[in-house]
Order: sequence, then structure tokens, then C-alpha cells
Amino acid sequence: MDKFWLKSYPAGVPYEIDYTQYRSLVHLLEEAFSKYADRKAYTCMDKSLTFRDLDVLSTRLGAWLQSRGLSKGARVALMMPNVLQYPVAIAAVLRAGYTVVNVNPLYTPRELEHQLVDSGAEAIIILENFAITLESVLPRTAVKHIVVASMGDLLGGAKGMIVNFVVRNVKKMVPAFALPHAVSFKRAMSEAAGMKLKPASLNHDDVAFLQYTGGTTGVSKGATLTHRNVIANVLQNEAWAQPALLKEPRVAELTVVCALPLYHIFALTACCLLGARMGAMNLLIPNPRDIGGFIKELAKYRPNMFPAVNTLYNGLLNHPDFAKLDFSGLKVCNGGGMAVQRAVNDKWLKATGCTIVEGYGLSETSPTATCNPGDSTEFSGTIGLPVPSTDIAILDDNGNPIPLGQPGEIAIRGPQVMAGYWNRPDETAKVMTPDGFFKSGDIGIMDERGYVRIVDRKKDMILVSGFNVYPNEVEGVVAAHPGVLECACVGVPDENAGEAVKLFVVRKDPSLTADQLMQYCREQLTGYKRPKYIEFRSDLPKTNVGKILRRELRDEKKAA
Repeated sequence: MDKFWLKSYPAGVPYEIDYTQYRSLVHLLEEAFSKYADRKAYTCMDKSLTFRDLDVLSTRLGAWLQSRGLSKGARVALMMPNVLQYPVAIAAVLRAGYTVVNVNPLYTPRELEHQLVDSGAEAIIILENFAITLESVLPRTAVKHIVVASMGDLLGGAKGMIVNFVVRNVKKMVPAFALPHAVSFKRAMSEAAGMKLKPASLNHDDVAFLQYTGGTTGVSKGATLTHRNVIANVLQNEAWAQPALLKEPRVAELTVVCALPLYHIFALTACCLLGARMGAMNLLIPNPRDIGGFIKELAKYRPNMFPAVNTLYNGLLNHPDFAKLDFSGLKVCNGGGMAVQRAVNDKWLKATGCTIVEGYGLSETSPTATCNPGDSTEFSGTIGLPVPSTDIAILDDNGNPIPLGQPGEIAIRGPQVMAGYWNRPDETAKVMTPDGFFKSGDIGIMDERGYVRIVDRKKDMILVSGFNVYPNEVEGVVAAHPGVLECACVGVPDENAGEAVKLFVVRKDPSLTADQLMQYCREQLTGYKRPKYIEFRSDLPKTNVGKILRRELRDEKKAA
């Protein structure tokens, strides 16, 4: 394959990465524990764990899990927000030779049951706030071992007790639950004090994570990510970030803002595991939706790396206290998970001096497949170039490559591409080509320099009188209107055109009218792309990562 895009690579970025330098992710983590022992690895609610602490605590928890008699490769579910126990648990499960099943803590019982049953998880480590959800589905799962953590477990003596009291009794955030055979996190750690962790024999093909996709194409499926997949993507991300990190003044010990949830592949790779590889400190934010509280935490640090989604950047920018923050140390701001809007980037660049570097990937690709150069100084409106050791092809509906500049399905090949969907060879066969490309379901265009622009999800495309309308384009235009805070558009049935564009808007300026917005769209968009209907909302449905759920808006219209 002609990798013509390599000519567009920034100076200093290698064309290939060597994932064989690590036997497994455990090798990568244990190198960090030794190399950066005295550095802070994670900070949450003003309490820090060093890499040495992480080593000691994960050794104990791993030994305790092994004492339960779980066989190599057993699935262990983790169901927590960004608290200190999470990275401890990730390291413990991997070091014990098991597979991490990351679970969104806000799942409904139905969603949790599906994931536990589908993965065959035999153990779970869960924050007590969400234990009631587990209680309601436990009898229908294979889970035999339960560790229940509390917010204050690793915050230290008096502080931990106070936090637990407030969470349970003042904020009433822990509904009563009954899990008779569960063990508290502290008790598990105490019982493990005299145990020894037996080193697990792991190789590149062993399964490290089951990352469940959002289920946007039907039932949620587990992307099977091997140690090779994730090591490769950590090294790809590190290589890609170098031009930005090497700019003067250099930072010896990096601070990464980890506001994206660790159960999501973006934060798992770009914060947790990349942080370990680089000896960085991750600032864990348990609830980034509390923008005021998030800003108070940010005020205590000078962050260097800030991965986030468009909605989170936008939410921060629109908070009155945001202007007080010190972003003078900011080196890299990565945007992913959804399209970064030019209007949001321009405001962010003006406020922080750092452009948002948009990348692209999926749970199935560990996640990064493409990214704009880390030292970019302006917004490109693309998802960038294929990262090292990665091939991108643009395919037609028959799976054949199409000419540059034409829209087609983005397909990805590289060491970060999953082994397949867990126990679903039929679904795997639908997305993998004979020559090893993963078909993403996203429509994109590659230019002559190798930069890729996403046009849209196949299923999100709106067909107006035979013309393709891509919601990303319409939303990007509308988001630039000064009176608009957030927006989303979907296709709705139309007698004349087949489909029409319906726009949902959260106003920044309460006086903004539909007529004003329609007039603005007339000036910015050609006829068939303009919204036929505008509906104002107080908020829009989002995933826990902050990605706007067009699907829910579409389903509402169908139900109506």
C-alpha cells in the first residue's frame, strides 16, 4: 500500500512503532512502577498515589483476586467513576493474568446484565454508589466474587471517613443494597497483606480488555483488545505527541487532565496507560459534569495534556470562572469521540493559546487511528493523518478502494485493530475485510496529503431529495452562531423530499428565535442542507463521555 501520507508527517515522528519492546501491558506498567517510583501517578480530591503506591496496592489486589481461584484470562468487571481505586484495579487485574471488562457505572440494570452475561465476568469491583444496580441482576450472571469500594477508601484516615460520611449520609448518594457475599475494598486489601502475587505468563495475543461499544448499531458488543493492540496504541499516541511535548519550555513531569471516564477507551489509553508510559500524573475528575467543581480542581494545577470531547471544552468555555485558570503549561489538547467544532476550537485557542488537535478512533481500534499533528497551530477541520504503523483506506459499498477526494467508508489496518468482537464471529466477519482492514461505519474523504475528513456516520446521513446531507457540517455551521450553546440535527420523514433536516438547539442567548436562526442558515448553507424544522431545548441527550446522542433524538421522532 502506498503510504503517501508519510510525507506529511511532522519532523521527529517515526513511520512505525515497535510494540515488541513490551511482552505485555504488565511489562509496560511494571517498568513505570520501577522507573518513576517516587513520582505522583494519580491525584483525586487532593490525595495522590505515587507509582510505588500503585505497585504495592495493585500487587495486593491482584494477589487477592488470584486467591479466589480464577483461571488465567477470567473476566473481571470494573464499575467505577474516576476514583483512585480504578487505576489500582486495572493494574491488579492485568497483573493477575485476567481480562478487564470496563463498565459504565451509570448503566441501567438491563445494560449491566447484558454486559456481565455477554462477557462471562466472574468477578466485579464496584463503587458502592452503584451496588444496587448489581444487586438487581446478580442472580442472572456468572459473577461469584464482589469487591465493593467506597469513595473515601484511598483518601487516608480522617479525610476518607469524612468523605464516606458525606457521600452516604449528607448527599445520600449510596442507595441501600444487599450483596451478602461481597467483600469491602479495604477488607480485600487487608486479607491480601500476607499473600504473594504469582506473575502471570502473558503474551501479545492474550486479551487485556473487553471494551463494549456504545451499541449504536444494535446490541452492545465487546471489542476484544489484546495486549498487543493496546501497547501499540499507547506507543502510537506517544510518538504522535512528541513534536508538541518537545517544544520549549519542556516539562519534566507531565500533568494530564483525566476528566473523561476511565471506563471509556479514550481515557483508558490516552490518560491511564499513556500516562504510565510517560511517568505522568493523571488528575482524576470523578464528575466532569459539575463544571464549577471541575474548574475548582483545575485551578490547583498547571495541566500539560488535556484530552476531552467537544462538549466538555464547550462547557468549560461557557463557565464564568474559566477565565481565571492558568493554562500557560498546556502542550497538547486532544479532541475525539465526536467532531470538534471550529467555533469551539477558536474560542479555546483564544482562551488557552493551545489549539485542539482532533483525532479519530473507535473502541475497536484501541482507539487512535488518525490524528492531526501534535504541534498544529491552527484548526484543520479534519481528523488528521494515519498514526504510525497504520493504514487507512476509503472504500465503496463493495469494499473496493475509491479515488482520493471521493467519500467512502473509512477502513483501518494496524496493530491497534481489535482481535474481533467477543464471541461474535458473525459480527466480526461483517466489519473485517480479507486483507485485515476494519470497516468503521464512518464516511470520510482523504485528500492528496493524506488528511482525512469525516463526513458522517453511514446511518446518520440524511437524504434530502436524493442529496446527501451530513449532520456534522450543518451542526458545525449552527454552532458558530453566537446565540447557540449546543445543537444537533437529524433527518425526519418528509412527504416531498423523503427526509428533511430537523435541528435541535440549546440557546446561549435566550432571545434567539427560530426565524433568526433560519435566516442565518440561509446565508451559510445551500437549500437542501438547511433545517426545515427548529426545536429549542434546555439540553440535549448525551453519553457519559458527553457525545450528543442523535439516535435518541431520532427515536423520539419515531415514537411521536
